[in-house]
Amino acid sequence: MNRKDLLSGAKYRPRWYRLIAKCIDVGLVIVGGVCYYPMGLILGLVYLCIADSLYEGQSIGKRLMGFGVVSLVDGTPCSLKQSFIRNLPVSVPIFFLVFPFWGWIFSGVFALPLTMMEVYFIFRSGDHKRLGDILADTTVIADDGSRLDLRKINSPWYASRPIPAP
Repeated sequence: MNRKDLLSGAKYRPRWYRLIAKCIDVGLVIVGGVCYYPMGLILGLVYLCIADSLYEGQSIGKRLMGFGVVSLVDGTPCSLKQSFIRNLPVSVPIFFLVFPFWGWIFSGVFALPLTMMEVYFIFRSGDHKRLGDILADTTVIADDGSRLDLRKINSPWYASRPIPAP
């Protein structure tokens, strides 16, 4: 084992913890949906849409794993609107589960590519953001209080001025 393996392992570990945190949140929704179908699934879907705006930017899974979601616009915890946009790639396939048979088929069709894109962006993008983070201008940081430098203020991608035509 060489030093490169140690460094790459340390870089990949938080990404796996983020996936575990999301699996905890989705698992809670699925368990509620199976036990109390369809109302449990609908309430779970509402929770999933607003989860990252709770507890100062922490869903239940992120709270257990020690992460928080902050806005890249002003560095504050994730807002309700950002949480809804951020969780669209996960909540859309779960929404179709409310409708029996055809909804389950559509859910399976949408869930696989969206999940693959989410995981791809986490592991292959340079800033380790998933698709929902890119859409909502948010990022996930460790909730240890010492990394306030990560709460940087950036302008959102849509606020840049257009380049004038020559």
